[in-house]
Amino acid sequence: MLDAPKSLPSDPTELRETAEGLLDTVKAQALKIAKLEHQLAGHRQHRFGSRSEASDQLNLQLEEEETAAARITPPDDEGSADKKERPKRKPLPPELPRNEEVLSPGEECACGGELRTISEDVTEELEYIPGRFVVNRIVRPRMACKCCEKIVQAPLPSRPIERGRPGPGLLAHVLVNKYADHCPLYRQSQIFAREGIDLSRSTLAGWVGQSAKLLEPLADAIGRYVRNGQAVFADDTPIRMQAKKKCIKARIWTYVRDERPWASGDPPAAWYQFSPDREGKHPADHLSQFKGWMHADGYPGFNKLLGSGRVREVACMAHVRRKFVDIFKASGLEIAEEAIKRIALLYKVEKEARGKSPDERVALRQNDAKPIFDDLELWLAAQLHRVSGKSDLAVAIRYALGRMPKMRAYLDHGYLELDNNSAERAMRPVALGRKNYLFVGSEGGGQAAAIAYTLIETAKLNKIDPQVWLTWVLGRIADQKITRLDELLQWNYAAQQRGTN
Repeated sequence: MLDAPKSLPSDPTELRETAEGLLDTVKAQALKIAKLEHQLAGHRQHRFGSRSEASDQLNLQLEEEETAAARITPPDDEGSADKKERPKRKPLPPELPRNEEVLSPGEECACGGELRTISEDVTEELEYIPGRFVVNRIVRPRMACKCCEKIVQAPLPSRPIERGRPGPGLLAHVLVNKYADHCPLYRQSQIFAREGIDLSRSTLAGWVGQSAKLLEPLADAIGRYVRNGQAVFADDTPIRMQAKKKCIKARIWTYVRDERPWASGDPPAAWYQFSPDREGKHPADHLSQFKGWMHADGYPGFNKLLGSGRVREVACMAHVRRKFVDIFKASGLEIAEEAIKRIALLYKVEKEARGKSPDERVALRQNDAKPIFDDLELWLAAQLHRVSGKSDLAVAIRYALGRMPKMRAYLDHGYLELDNNSAERAMRPVALGRKNYLFVGSEGGGQAAAIAYTLIETAKLNKIDPQVWLTWVLGRIADQKITRLDELLQWNYAAQQRGTN
């Protein structure tokens, strides 16, 4: 509360100066109150909004470290050359249904003699069909020629993990559970145990790491496809990484090619990359082969990339709008509300432009959106003189005026967008995942996560069930020629499925 002066001066000049001083004090306190209300609204959101789930951090740390290690070398229970060092496997539950496949070398030997069975090898592969487990029994009779006594046997077909027993469907199930449904591996181990399947967290971590290594060339192919587009949407988000007994703030980057809003666009794809920090050299390296437009949020770390001359920036209207929304929610200021309404008119034009060709989009934007955009810029400049320069509203207005010149390009190019929402949507799975598994155990674990997110989120963008697609890919990729790797990409898979139906 303000302290009133003990006695008012009689001189009119002194009285006016006193009144002006009191008015300045009231304005300063009103500004302070507005800032505190804005901060309080943020604290309430942080306290009472959705919060990260605290769970068993030791299990999480171990699973991430083991996943990273498995990308380099197979875990002992799968690939050790010394059988004495391997832990003894428990037999698969006998009550599980079994699908038996007999691989015979034939009825005759190469010499023309008739073959007779002398023994057989049985390999049991644990497979997962959505909703239930089954065991695939691969029986390979060992046969001897009655004539020359030569012993022959059919070769074991290629499998995703050499000397491992998971089928492609089970591997896909584990990957999708962790990176699409955000279920840590130790929880998956507990879920499997309820179904009578003994799969330790370390075993699952090994499978994830080896699957990521096997699928890495496919993720690289998606990265090349994204960088071949005319425009990319770029963003990054923090993720904690275990390093030297403490967690540091690493980053997951995403680069999205999304041409769905305009007619005849190519299929969408999201490419994720991991880095142990947020230095600008990382996006510069990621997009070193890219030439075109980049939708971004104004992060200064992109300056090195933008300074190359190959990449031009398109700012994001969603970031501008968000600042006014926060202020309106905290204080209900009319200027913030009016700014939101004017920005909504631009999005109304974009809704009408969706699905049209780039040329049609440009014509519509020039006719309908450009006058609104120009008027919004002039109106914001006028409002800046009406509010305190230290207020949060002034900060929001200055931010908008600083970013709008870099948004204008969307008015002249039909393949550009008004915001960077495609990249922000691609970051949501990472944000949800880190609430559950909290951190990655190492750079290798972060890279494995980036590979999995690339494959799963690109499948989702193309309206493909990631588990079905990953099952299909994991059953084929070991034998796929590197020159024909593109045949396994999500949109090519969809085209093949349409052709067979």
